[in-house]
Amino acid sequence: MLLAQISDLHLDGSDRARERANRVMEYLRALPRPVDALLVTGDIADHATEAEYEEAVRLLDAPFPVLACPGNHDARPAYRKAFLGEAPDTAPVNRVHRVAGCAVLMCDSTIPGRDEGRLDTETLAWIDTTLTGLPDDVPALIAFHQPPVEVHHPLPDAGMLQEPERLAALLDAHPRVVAVLTGHAHTAAASTFAGRPLIVGPAVTWTLRLPWEGDRPADRDQPPGLAYHVLGEDRRLTTHFRVVL
Repeated sequence: MLLAQISDLHLDGSDRARERANRVMEYLRALPRPVDALLVTGDIADHATEAEYEEAVRLLDAPFPVLACPGNHDARPAYRKAFLGEAPDTAPVNRVHRVAGCAVLMCDSTIPGRDEGRLDTETLAWIDTTLTGLPDDVPALIAFHQPPVEVHHPLPDAGMLQEPERLAALLDAHPRVVAVLTGHAHTAAASTFAGRPLIVGPAVTWTLRLPWEGDRPADRDQPPGLAYHVLGEDRRLTTHFRVVL
């Protein structure tokens, strides 16, 4: 299975945000071997307006499935209505997709009006039920917005996933989960969580400068980034990072 992952488009109606998102999508559409799916791990819109989500629908149109979850800049009612084409609702937006023999759980870790995240009781129960109901031979990936571990920068670390131990305990009961994928930090990063790979996808809009790179936290000149995830038959996940010039 070959997945692409992008994150943090922060579409705000500006030419800059539109051009960067379009650049990435044109690159992905032109691949000689199409990806099996594209994951978009949150902060699709910057102000959560319906117009921003309508633009996202146009920009993310692709000949492969596009699977998304909301981030802290997204708002569930407008996200559901203008991006998903559903009735507006404030319930968590959780979806499971079957891609090339794997289950991909796109989870809602947002707390309305807050930067930090939390997988609430409803979402954790949904994850547990969904994983339990899968056939024994189906591996799974879990994706959401806020990383459950520190990335060693005060900006994203102030808004990381709260109560990560609840998710860790759940994953202990489900060995089929091979990795956790997130966004939010605006920097490509790799770590571990609950004994599994944790991959933080790079951002489309701007790149985080880490403390040892200087005092300016946002590098708006870096090109947008993406990740490729390859899941082998041995359930080993290999990730490659790219920038799109």
